[in-house]
Amino acid sequence: MTQTTLKIITRSVVYVTLVMLGALFIFPFLWMLSTSFKTSAEVFNWPPNLIPRVWDFTNYPSAMTYLPFDLYFKNTIIYAVLAVIGTVFSCTLVAYGFSKIRFIGRDKLFILVLATMMLPGQVKMIPTYILFAKIRWVGSFLPLIVPTFFGSAFFIFMLRQFFLTIPYELSEAARIDGCSEFRIYSSIILPLARPAVATVALFRFMDAWNDFTGPLIYLTKQTMYTVTVGLSQFIGMHGTKWGMLMAAATVVTAPIVILFFFTQKTFIEGIATTGLKG
Repeated sequence: MTQTTLKIITRSVVYVTLVMLGALFIFPFLWMLSTSFKTSAEVFNWPPNLIPRVWDFTNYPSAMTYLPFDLYFKNTIIYAVLAVIGTVFSCTLVAYGFSKIRFIGRDKLFILVLATMMLPGQVKMIPTYILFAKIRWVGSFLPLIVPTFFGSAFFIFMLRQFFLTIPYELSEAARIDGCSEFRIYSSIILPLARPAVATVALFRFMDAWNDFTGPLIYLTKQTMYTVTVGLSQFIGMHGTKWGMLMAAATVVTAPIVILFFFTQKTFIEGIATTGLKG
């Protein structure tokens, strides 16, 4: 067997494996999309069929008008956008300090920040709720948005690793020219770190969009619900109407799928270029 033949076989095996894994992961979404166009009787047909025999287009308007999903989408967008702003601003600042500013105990402090990732969210849930309840933030978006302005260990780590790949001589040259640290951060580091910053923003936006526990705990009024809480409420009311339920779930999922489709190049570039230097 020649070297060329071996490469072709290896590449073919890799491609076939990737296609099979891709089909495995996309099948639940296709099934949800298919079910959203089925009648209630056809949902439980056996053997099941992926393509509906009778297309029921009324599931979408029925699902969207039964609950105020337009209001839920507005609330979710507000929450997600503010969370992205808070995360990007705080994490880039902290990551810049850990990567470009030399001070005593920097590495030890960075390890301490990373150690916070070992504490499960379930452990912090009750103390955090008590804290926000005492300062009377429960029932508002503040418990969901304000913490994002205090950084996230995971995103700080990602950005720091990317910032370390930017030559330190650029910062030194800017300091010699009289630039302040904030000017170096905003005018030199951030423009060069657009892929990593965009990746963090995408991660945070998707986290906020799919967040269910936070809004469920802290939002007490229906007029403030996000799409995930609204979808849960819909399940409680019409859990047996699978066509309408899958239509609502498709509408809630579609923005994230579309966002990733148009930003996948930036997303992959940002992931691939973090962690190259420790």
